[in-house]
Amino acid sequence: MIRLVVMIVTLCSLLVPATAHELRPGFLEIRQEAQERDRYVIRFKVPARGDMRLSLRVRLPADCKNLSPPRTERAGTGMIDRLHVSCPGGLENREIAIDGLASTFTDVVVRAVGADGTVQTARLTPDQPSLRIQASPSWRDTAATYFLLGLEHILLGLDHLLFVLALLLLIHDRWMLVKTITAFTIAHSITLAAAALGFAEAPQTPVEAVVALSIAFAAAEVIRRSDGGAKAASQSPWIMAFAFGLLHGLGFGGALKEIGLPQTDVPLALVTFNLGVEAGQLLFVAAVLAFVASLDRLLAMRMPRLRDITAYGIGSLAATWFIQRVVAIL
Repeated sequence: MIRLVVMIVTLCSLLVPATAHELRPGFLEIRQEAQERDRYVIRFKVPARGDMRLSLRVRLPADCKNLSPPRTERAGTGMIDRLHVSCPGGLENREIAIDGLASTFTDVVVRAVGADGTVQTARLTPDQPSLRIQASPSWRDTAATYFLLGLEHILLGLDHLLFVLALLLLIHDRWMLVKTITAFTIAHSITLAAAALGFAEAPQTPVEAVVALSIAFAAAEVIRRSDGGAKAASQSPWIMAFAFGLLHGLGFGGALKEIGLPQTDVPLALVTFNLGVEAGQLLFVAAVLAFVASLDRLLAMRMPRLRDITAYGIGSLAATWFIQRVVAIL
């Protein structure tokens, strides 16, 4: 039975991208020029995999004109479109949109910077692909946008969730579970902030490879504990969680750095993004514990067996990701 589960999970993992994340959100920056307030410099980062980019285009009011030919260049995990436009009367209280967004599963973060330094931050989705540029944007828009981005990132980040799931399988004592999850949270909060602010940098692909290795290690500890081993990890799992949390934080921070931070609201955006990540993590932990509690009543005699099967599945998936990510580095 365990071998069958391992084979199925490994086969399914080949269909899952090695990054274990959805495409990063797109990022649109609209910056008003100080001298000519009807002129704007636009930078639009479109998510891409390899040479395949999403078919997304910025739609401005019809009277906006290009002042120079649009340019497109490769940048990390996306393609950047650069525009220099003139919009008579400015863009305040006027609508912009992302054509093609409604037919995708990604989002676009918009940052509109006025000549006076005011910043409006918003998140466009397939259901809401347009935005009205505000003359006096509110800090609440920035807070809500980055909180939802953090929440979305953790809930769609399968690798981070699998590591947390492995911790839940490893730890049976509630107090130790709280201590371990707290250690993981503190650790990834530290490196998230450091990476997003540029104090700590690491290439994303190697970081994601080590993240996959951390998941495989945690899953192996679950199985060793069932066999009577895993002394260090089972007795002090918070140490393992803190150490690997530092690595996971680099992954979070790299994603946030790619999205971008509003220069006038960096602390607010950083804190609310992190709060979104923590909220998503707590939701996941609560859902798993509730599910396990319901299963425990129905299948009390089989829970140890189910725990091992789940750990084998997690380990197989993580090992496959690790191999894929190492190959991507070479």
